[in-house]
Amino acid sequence: MALIVLASASGSPGVTTTALAFTLNWHRPVLLVDASPDGASGVFAGYFRGAQEPTGGLINLALAQRDGTLVEALPRETLILDPDATAEKSAWFLPGIRSHEQAPSMLPLWEPLAEQLRALHRNGQDVIVDAGRLGLVGWPQPLIAASDLTLLVTRNSLPALAGVRSWANALRDQFATVGGLSRLGALLVDEDGRWPTVPTVVPRVRPYAARQIAKALQIPVVASVDWDPEVAEVYSHGARKPRKFESSGLLRSYRAGSASIHSILATNQAALAPTIGGRA
Repeated sequence: MALIVLASASGSPGVTTTALAFTLNWHRPVLLVDASPDGASGVFAGYFRGAQEPTGGLINLALAQRDGTLVEALPRETLILDPDATAEKSAWFLPGIRSHEQAPSMLPLWEPLAEQLRALHRNGQDVIVDAGRLGLVGWPQPLIAASDLTLLVTRNSLPALAGVRSWANALRDQFATVGGLSRLGALLVDEDGRWPTVPTVVPRVRPYAARQIAKALQIPVVASVDWDPEVAEVYSHGARKPRKFESSGLLRSYRAGSASIHSILATNQAALAPTIGGRA
């Protein structure tokens, strides 16, 4: 089991869309947790197109935590994301808050919830957390601290990178303190696809490459996803799948990103394995 957190430092780089797309293209059973403190409910309004009635989700779990019934309440608050998925790739969803005003009431929940999410390994289930924007009131810092991998989602333009740099420094220091730098990385929404294929009259600033970003932020770039709004709207807006959806560059990049995440998690797990006689 792994706990993976996706978060943004500023702007709207596409954390919710990316987290949802990873969940629906994951290689094993997985739970998507909407832990964003802004209360936007992007999955209900977008992917479900308003057809799915919102449940209490995290609010009900916060109440259950006060009553000492969090363990029993957690499975009751999850919804199936893809009814057609096989048992080996089942995808579930834990809804978040409905308003940013509810965010402060989440603070006592995050640590015990992190323990319960990590315990889902007994069911062979991974967890992907949409943490939204970092630093807002009620943000799920304990979930980041407990994560097996936290990914800062950013576009690769200069304005986006300027916004993410201070948070990259802060998280790098936080993970370094506990010897967990390998649990921090960046995920790029690659704006290179917006670059015109023919010369234009007005010069444009080309986005930065992954190696440049890794050097500037001093954290590895774990994966990149293509800039393709038409395909992304299948996840962000519940749009009809366009022609050649399955072979699109964006879907391939989601699957490649999932594979890269899995590889890093396996490497980290091997590094933490106990040694016997001085050998791993």
